[in-house]
Amino acid sequence: MTIKTCVALAALSLAVVPFSAAHADQFPLVSGDYVQVDSISIDDGHFLDYAKHLASIWRKSEEFALKQGWITGYEILENEYRRPGEPDIYLVTRFAHFADQAETDKREQAYQAYMQTTVAQEEAGSGERAKYRHQTGATLLRVLKFRD
Repeated sequence: MTIKTCVALAALSLAVVPFSAAHADQFPLVSGDYVQVDSISIDDGHFLDYAKHLASIWRKSEEFALKQGWITGYEILENEYRRPGEPDIYLVTRFAHFADQAETDKREQAYQAYMQTTVAQEEAGSGERAKYRHQTGATLLRVLKFRD
């Protein structure tokens, strides 16, 4: 190698070091969506009842929220190897951020208009389902993504 080439390579390596050091010092993960996971146990003989609710009212509600941009996704997970005390299913909802009170009120009005329901009707339906469906827990998680 010639001296000129060595000097050029040395200069290039010095130019890359500060960028690499700064980049290496960044935390490698960034926050993504929130993931709410509701744990649901269903009394024997009522899985079909609850499945019908999920396939109708719950799905319609989630699809409306998805189209409004309030959530980014949803799914139902079945606990295939359920042990005693564990839930039968998990209801998973993903969203980017929490709504403030004004936005929550606005969403509730839009939801009730879309679903053609009232708070009293929603509470009555929940009470009926509570006879065989039990929320045994809820977890709020946050997705961590690799920084690009």
